[in-house]
Amino acid sequence: MSHSADSGSGRRLQVCWLSSARYRQPLDSTSARKWQLLAGLPGYAIRVIGFAASSRARHFHEHVDFYLLPQLPLSPLRYLTFFVMASLLLGWLTIRRRVDIIVAQSPFEGGVGAWAKLLGRLVGRAPRLIIENHNNFEVDLFLQRRVPLPGFYRAMMMACARFAFRHADAARVVSSTTAERSRFFAPQLPQVRFMTWSDTDVFRQTPRQMPVEQAVDIVYAGVLRPGKGVHHLLDAFAKLDHPQARLQLVGAPANADYAAALRRQTQELGISQRVQFVGAVSQRRLAGYFAAARVMVLPSLSEGLPRVIVEAMMTGTPVIGTRISGIPDIIQDGENSLLISPDDADDLLRALRQIYALDVAAMAAKARSFALDFFSPNRYAAGYQQLFETALRGRATSVEPSGPDAIDSSSARE
Repeated sequence: MSHSADSGSGRRLQVCWLSSARYRQPLDSTSARKWQLLAGLPGYAIRVIGFAASSRARHFHEHVDFYLLPQLPLSPLRYLTFFVMASLLLGWLTIRRRVDIIVAQSPFEGGVGAWAKLLGRLVGRAPRLIIENHNNFEVDLFLQRRVPLPGFYRAMMMACARFAFRHADAARVVSSTTAERSRFFAPQLPQVRFMTWSDTDVFRQTPRQMPVEQAVDIVYAGVLRPGKGVHHLLDAFAKLDHPQARLQLVGAPANADYAAALRRQTQELGISQRVQFVGAVSQRRLAGYFAAARVMVLPSLSEGLPRVIVEAMMTGTPVIGTRISGIPDIIQDGENSLLISPDDADDLLRALRQIYALDVAAMAAKARSFALDFFSPNRYAAGYQQLFETALRGRATSVEPSGPDAIDSSSARE
């Protein structure tokens, strides 16, 4: 199979995304922009299997075709729904709609994609399989929430991941660490590396509400769950000698017990009047919080390559981030932002004091310049174009970047 041959015959290649993400009808503006962009890739027709935002299954077209599974209340039921219904649906699409490329948005979902690939092979259809790796998938779930029977869950998840990588034709990674971990499972699998989607226009275009050197507030942006390390941020903020500074925690309480513990912690530390639990907000409001802050802090214990760092930088706001996963790929310590040790409130306090003492305007300017160069919608679309072409060539091919705007691509030689 070759892209050029199919394009020459007038047939668009059929791409099916396989994801446990939730989608609403109509799509939110950020998702709509992403799928509108990808629908514009020449030579490809796109379908998406995911979850509905309710207990009703849905099928609709908005830029691309969505096949949404019912969202059931308990996580074991959702896993069962995904692995049974998504398998049947993807198998049917592979055979009846002649799916050419399957994009599994995690190694675990890739197990379903590998099954569909083998099924297609039995009937003369052998779609190419792409595995996406956005984070430290082996531990991230267990940092997000308490999982019953963790040993059983881990064994099942790892079996799915190994099965998926064994049958994959290409991998999409987002950082040097996710690239390294994917190579552990499939050393010869071609990789293409680019950042996850962000509707960056709102961050690029939001003017600062005040010069960064005059701002005093601190912003955290992300869901509230233990793996984000927000409890260390509260400890450090309580010791910071800037009584005018406020700490704004922007993000949904993904772990209700942890969110409640954070609220108790603010009371015990005597900082409840200076800490605001904002909750989930739109991209536009998030950009406004960044544009009024002196610094954005992300004290995570595990990440992939968090796009929120790039988004904050685009507003001219430097970042304090932990020295883990893909964060050092973005943060040049002491230049465009600051790096700290994970799980270390004292090191975080040191960095907070530094951000109030140094020439933060120069750092902010470097942060914005880096972010604007690092990500754009056009680079994101080009990443998928290259990823599809790499998958169609298969494991025998590795792709090297070329030119100043090239997407970072590699096999085992990265």
